[in-house]
Amino acid sequence: MNAWQPAIDVVNRCLRAGVGEFVICAGARNAALIEALARAEKAGIIRLWRHFEERSAGFFALGRTMETGLPCAVVTTSGTAAAELLPAVIEAHYQARPLVAITADRPAAFRGTGAPQAIEQVGIFGGYAFQGDLTEWNGKGPVHLNPEFEEAFEPGDEDFSKNTLAPFEPQKDRLDVAALARWLREDLFKGIVVMIGGLEPDEQEEVFHFCRDFGAPVVADATSGLREVLHGLTLHDADRILKAHPPGKILRLGEVPSGRFWRDLEHLPDVSVWSICRNGLPGLARESHVTRGPLSRVIPALGEVEPADDALDLLVGASGKAARVEELLESYPDSEPALVRALSQYACIGGGVFLGNSMPVREWNLFAQWARPLPTVRANRGANGIDGQISTWLGWTADIGDTWAVLGDLTALYDPAALFMLDQVNSDGRVLAVINNHGGGIFSRLPRLQSMSPRAAECMINPHHADLAGFAALWGIRHIRIHTIDDFDSFEPGGKMVLLEILPDPDQTARFWREF
Repeated sequence: MNAWQPAIDVVNRCLRAGVGEFVICAGARNAALIEALARAEKAGIIRLWRHFEERSAGFFALGRTMETGLPCAVVTTSGTAAAELLPAVIEAHYQARPLVAITADRPAAFRGTGAPQAIEQVGIFGGYAFQGDLTEWNGKGPVHLNPEFEEAFEPGDEDFSKNTLAPFEPQKDRLDVAALARWLREDLFKGIVVMIGGLEPDEQEEVFHFCRDFGAPVVADATSGLREVLHGLTLHDADRILKAHPPGKILRLGEVPSGRFWRDLEHLPDVSVWSICRNGLPGLARESHVTRGPLSRVIPALGEVEPADDALDLLVGASGKAARVEELLESYPDSEPALVRALSQYACIGGGVFLGNSMPVREWNLFAQWARPLPTVRANRGANGIDGQISTWLGWTADIGDTWAVLGDLTALYDPAALFMLDQVNSDGRVLAVINNHGGGIFSRLPRLQSMSPRAAECMINPHHADLAGFAALWGIRHIRIHTIDDFDSFEPGGKMVLLEILPDPDQTARFWREF
């Protein structure tokens, strides 16, 4: 059977669903589909990216959905290539991103036979992706297409010149905010704090005005884009203050916050929690409330809210803690927190920042500069994993360049194939800043690590002596080491992409955290 017509059918289904970008990982099984996509690109209808490594390609596609808000498909051949997309599909599920996984398959008769490149691909992503026709997909999370192809094909004369790309129209959530409005008015004397996680750019203005008018203390992650502009309402040292003095209510806006207190809420059932987020998931295993929908729609639907004047009591003493942080940063200038502060002063002049999970996003929230509002800040905070971070950054900023990624060393080493895309993206002015503390630094701060045996602690931290200069040389980018805060004086952003390796002083870092 000729695989050409099935390939044409897949492309046309995607065009009707508004899928205009495709990241392709080639193989014999999807050759017909790649030829059809190449013709659609030649007709000016779609945009193609190419990669050789499926896991990285999936995260690059995820980054494209972050930037455009539109679907991006990642195309694989059959077999284990399809399985490589699972981490990106999971992340897209929890971020409610329109990632399209197209996994070419052998005909159904091969399943269960042990034939080469034949695995059970149908339903491989479980509940993390919609499996079905694109016409039934709501567009608010990933979808999986698993077309079956014969290997042989004879191309027809399809040129796609008369085809068009339909607009992408995700299904809108039905909003009922009456109960939320009542919750916001009731029992404010018990105290309320607004915790803001990652926001979409079109949500930030509504959230800013809401927080300013509401007047409650705020804990804003850098990924909200509002950390600096809401500084006057910010609750410094929020994790410790809130644990010692839990408010009666927490209003969460956007993605799950990165701070420790959000996890502490699992054990504070008397604190009433209401989340407003795109994916409709509460982010807690305990009882709480949730409203699904973009904040750009939910907040205007609430109308005018009464100021939460009594809640401001929690800000008492917060300024003193902020001053103490400044003293520590000055006392230990080559510690990891101090170098993150210096790094943030350079990164804020770029076109955007991507923060890695584990320590970077937490240290940035605690110690990054406050004086200058940052451009857009992104992170993969759906499942909070370290998969594909460089790839997501490149996908998100493919056309921008002049952006920063701030990652941990193990995170960077986990995505070595990502920079294959450099020849296809705008690489001018890019900075990949890697905080190299020679292992999983976040685990070294776990209290329970102190009670573990030396061998178990070693397994937790995964110490290493990897030379990141070799990583940079592999992809032909500049490499600069930063050991002290004075080393930043010789660093000039701009020009060819650079890998900026941050090597904090371990003794100063340990002393900083002991006194923090």
